[in-house]
Amino acid sequence: MRFLARAHQMPARLIVGAFILNSGLSKLKGDQGTADYIHGSAKTAYPFLESKDPQKFTRMLGTAEVALGGALVAPFVPTVVAGAGLTAFACGLTGLYLRLPGMREKGSIRPTQDGIALAKDTWLAGIGATLVLEELDRAGEDRRRR
Repeated sequence: MRFLARAHQMPARLIVGAFILNSGLSKLKGDQGTADYIHGSAKTAYPFLESKDPQKFTRMLGTAEVALGGALVAPFVPTVVAGAGLTAFACGLTGLYLRLPGMREKGSIRPTQDGIALAKDTWLAGIGATLVLEELDRAGEDRRRR
């Protein structure tokens, strides 16, 4: 496993990482109304979250986003690690899109106008999976050369 990101990976890592880092920092500064909104959406999609305190949940989510965003922008975090974190996070966001009412056209995966903001998070899953798969492929090539 490489410990420094490759130069061609850094534009995607920096842009996505900065976006997620900003989102996390915003959640950490959020008020009660923000926490209630975020928790309300999350518990609708993932009912097991209903018992969580909205403020604590939003703080934990914000902290996780700051950590993930920081890992993506830091070139010394192995790409396979940062990519795996991004993929997992994006799958959770995609779950919101698929589970929240009104986000998709009836009987379809196509987004409604309201769902576009969440549907675009599927791109994050693609970026994360690409980072992971590239590193796994490179690791396999390195082993085959030896």
